[in-house]
Amino acid sequence: MNGVLWKLYRLRAMGVAEILYRVQQAIKAQWEKYGRGLAQPMEPVGDAGRPWLNELPHNFDQALYCVAADRVLDGRYDVFALHNVELGFPPQWNRDPKTGVEVPLTFGKTLNYRDERVVGDIKYLWEPNRHGELVTLAQAWKLSKDVKYAEGVRLLLDSWFDQCPYPLGPNWISSLEHAVRLVNWSFAWHLLGGEASPLFEGDAGQAFKHRWLKVIYQHCHFIAGNFSRYSSANNHLLGEYMGLLIGAITWPLWAESTQWRQLAQHGVESEALMQNFTDGVNREQAIWYQHEVTDMMLLSGLVGRANGIEFDTAFWKRLEAMLEFIASLMDVGGNMPMIGDSDDAVMVRFSREPGFDVYKSLLATGAVLFSRGDFKVKAGRFDDKSRWLLGDDAEKRFEALAIPVSLTQQQSFPQGGYYVLGQDFGQPKEIRAVVDCAPLGYLSIAAHGHADALAFTLSVAGEEMLIDPGTYAYHSQKAWRDYFRSTRAHNTVCVDGLDQSVSGGNFMWVKHAKARLETWDVGKQQDRLVGSHDGYLRLADSVLHWREIVFDKAAGTIRVLDRLECQKNHRVEIHWHCHEEAEVSLQEAGVKISRTKGEVTLALEDNRFLVRLARGEETPPLGWISRSFDSKLPSTVVVWSGEIEGSCEFETRIQVILV
Repeated sequence: MNGVLWKLYRLRAMGVAEILYRVQQAIKAQWEKYGRGLAQPMEPVGDAGRPWLNELPHNFDQALYCVAADRVLDGRYDVFALHNVELGFPPQWNRDPKTGVEVPLTFGKTLNYRDERVVGDIKYLWEPNRHGELVTLAQAWKLSKDVKYAEGVRLLLDSWFDQCPYPLGPNWISSLEHAVRLVNWSFAWHLLGGEASPLFEGDAGQAFKHRWLKVIYQHCHFIAGNFSRYSSANNHLLGEYMGLLIGAITWPLWAESTQWRQLAQHGVESEALMQNFTDGVNREQAIWYQHEVTDMMLLSGLVGRANGIEFDTAFWKRLEAMLEFIASLMDVGGNMPMIGDSDDAVMVRFSREPGFDVYKSLLATGAVLFSRGDFKVKAGRFDDKSRWLLGDDAEKRFEALAIPVSLTQQQSFPQGGYYVLGQDFGQPKEIRAVVDCAPLGYLSIAAHGHADALAFTLSVAGEEMLIDPGTYAYHSQKAWRDYFRSTRAHNTVCVDGLDQSVSGGNFMWVKHAKARLETWDVGKQQDRLVGSHDGYLRLADSVLHWREIVFDKAAGTIRVLDRLECQKNHRVEIHWHCHEEAEVSLQEAGVKISRTKGEVTLALEDNRFLVRLARGEETPPLGWISRSFDSKLPSTVVVWSGEIEGSCEFETRIQVILV
């Protein structure tokens, strides 16, 4: 019955054009199932494209990359919550390493990847198949010239070609997976020497090269015929264009290559502008996807530029704006709020440095590309990923960037719907609150948004105090998927135990709460935001939620005034989710939250509400944080709950004290 409801909800999210498109794609899939319309590659003709740099870098700690590559040769992988798991060398590519489910080699497009009984946890199966480890092996060969690493690439690819024949099995379902795999193949190809790679020497080497090129053609053909369109045209579509573009640039060897490149270049440019507001906020309203989409644009732009394909000025300006948004949300401790979905995905795993940070790395790269000293300050250092992408000489340009005398903080992103209240930005005693007054997500299904309207996070002196708990689950563990994107899992008001928006499935919202900014004022004495959302107007007795947040800079206090407009009785909960390492205790005057550099006290003086602390509760879930995909830890949540009778106001006072 749930499957039937999901299909009904999904149909409701589509227009007529999309329904016709999907019917056409389904007919096409059935046609292909019987051998019609499949990729028929001709012999490749011509030379491969240029690498992303004229001279590839070499100033790295070689041991980091060789140790990582040796783990791959030993068959040991890190796959989300599975660390150092033995997948074998080569792995069983069609087996989910988490559940052990081995997926049959039936026609890929008709496999139901949403059914755990058939595929296990598809995220776990797909992740090794993105072939990020091939880049690791290629990096180790580039730095050491040890032939075992190049041979490791050959063995992994040959095994993949054997186990994953086109178009069968779980690795011939998703165009995005094909795209990311192509991107990793491209960088591995160039790191191994391109056309001059020792892998291609002799008759056996040429046979291997010919086999690889055939599968590359099949990947490009698959993507070009299976784009994520209409209500699914989110980061998947941009990623598909990225993969096809880099594939067509790296291997312009077939009659279709020019058409693929032109199609993909136009797609990357148009989707980059479509999917990201001019103020730099990605429309999916998910900070991790802000990073992923920025990276997609960056890789496309650099590979294109190296091959004489230059994106227009608007593309690069949008990329710079997206980096500005990342810099503006990052606190002085380097923390980013975990707003919206996150799946830990990276396009290419360039860096093997301990403590590598995807956001700081993007800012380091952006500092060089756009000559931004403010990005340099937030990045802190020139990291390995930036070196791989920009070359050894780029570090000198990074170090030469002048640091601005005063760092200005962009506090409002009105299109994206995020606002930053606080003071002493970039200084040791910084206070920073990031308020979400944003749309639920992108397009009709808002796939990666959370029901978090008017929630905010708070950090003090670079330490997180009030947090967004993250994501944890995607395709599996429905109860946890529902919890982490629920209203109860965010620092806002929950009415009658319901979410602000109505879910229709793991990646679909069928009713969207609409947030609206009413007032935004920034001044020397205070910052003030007033917003509202209509998510509870759907109730039989409709409820309109208004929230006013005022930060008094001299007093170091945040006043949160919530107003609910309604006619009848409702059960109300206000949640405040705390950092997992914070000490949280009930005090006579409220609740104290303590960390190393500061403390925060919360007070709600209203006899309608009772306060309790929850931590690590499972039925129903409450009091958890997920710092990485499929991993969670208990964290304390402060819950004020009570009954209201008609319209009312209640005020939470937050006092910040620096230690």
